[in-house]
Amino acid sequence: MVESHIQAAIYCSKTYGLQLRVRSGGHDYEGLSFVADSPFLMLDMSHFRQIDVNIEENSAWVQPGAILGELYYKIAEKSKIHGFSAGLCPTIGVGGHFSGGGVGPMMRKYGVAADHIVDVRMIDSEGRILTRASMGENLFWAIRGGGGASFGVIIAYKINLVPVPPTVSVFSVSKTLEQGASKVLYRYQEVVDKLDDDLFIRVSIVPTTDQSGNKTIPVAFSSLFLGSAKDHLSLIQTSFPELGVQSKDCKEMSWIQSVLFFAGYRNGESIDTLLDKTPQFRSYFKGKSDFVQAPIPESGLEGLWKILLEGDTSLIFFLPFGGKMNEIPESAIPFPHRKGNIYNIQYIAMWTEKENPQAEKHIAWVKKLYDYMAPYVSKNPRATYLNYRDLDLGQNGNTKTNYSQALVWGSKYFKNNFDRLVRVKTTVDPSNFFRNEQSIPPFKMEVDDFLVN
Repeated sequence: MVESHIQAAIYCSKTYGLQLRVRSGGHDYEGLSFVADSPFLMLDMSHFRQIDVNIEENSAWVQPGAILGELYYKIAEKSKIHGFSAGLCPTIGVGGHFSGGGVGPMMRKYGVAADHIVDVRMIDSEGRILTRASMGENLFWAIRGGGGASFGVIIAYKINLVPVPPTVSVFSVSKTLEQGASKVLYRYQEVVDKLDDDLFIRVSIVPTTDQSGNKTIPVAFSSLFLGSAKDHLSLIQTSFPELGVQSKDCKEMSWIQSVLFFAGYRNGESIDTLLDKTPQFRSYFKGKSDFVQAPIPESGLEGLWKILLEGDTSLIFFLPFGGKMNEIPESAIPFPHRKGNIYNIQYIAMWTEKENPQAEKHIAWVKKLYDYMAPYVSKNPRATYLNYRDLDLGQNGNTKTNYSQALVWGSKYFKNNFDRLVRVKTTVDPSNFFRNEQSIPPFKMEVDDFLVN
């Protein structure tokens, strides 16, 4: 594919009154890049995946079809002391991940992926190729966390790389409920956003069934430290001794090897594994997310365990904030989730193809869990992360769309940045050509979003 093919797709879509959906890695939680209620043309950018790393300039140009694993691999190929602050899953496409923010294990040190985008090439609704210089700062602001699909087709990002030490340290330790997981997790909430900026600890909660058929809930604490195992252990034992980490738990490795570690590859797999675009898990799922700003009390955690034990296959992740995230203003880019958040929490219900006729049961379960968590998470708005898209929050329908309708979900993803996104959209795409169920609407759009250009 070349850039002229993208321009032709835009002209064709407009000529025949079709929606244009753009797909990069295909990881959209609601499948908006390849599902629609109206006739559409899908622009598949998955082969638009060139990566050019320039260590001398501390930068890289990345096309949207590349996956994170490829980007990390290409950086490590050139340097052992450079990396990039983005997501944990190596098969995520760069296009959607960057344009929605891009949280990950180094954000406490460096911020999210979109904080490091310094230039872009994009094709707008008129087929014009724009760069940062020609598009202006408002549009450049909007596509760094506001969702690129609302504004055009991004064909390449220029990013600044970040420094990483030659050796980092990791560990993963688990606590069961019987081992006092509730008390340890409560303490985690008290300290995790205040830890050293070089230290990251993610929580994974995956209910399992033992050999006797009894359900149990292990709580796994997985950590990355940008330094030696000795310093890693010292920091944990000083700041979070309740976790009980021992020297044998901390393992030193290169940064690129830590990428494999957090992706679940812990048996000596080659870093070439990062080039594999095949998703590690293939299943149906429904996801939701929240931001937690005060520790959930142990009584609240006990209620959470009860609901988890009622469900089938489920996952919960806690991703810690603090550090650099506290220093970047909410309005710096559209991604607004900064100071005041202890961690982001993600809830996922999963089921197999065989179970798909019972999908509503699994969806109802995760909605029940989401409702239960309401007293313990952010309020006014109850914020959520764009890259964990959730159409339950509201959507642009097949009838008239207006600002107040979109504000319901827009304020949850973007908080006070939503109004500026609407103003940018109104300026650069007033006909609402680039649209989907949760795209940014032009102000006072009083026509059928899905039938009229």
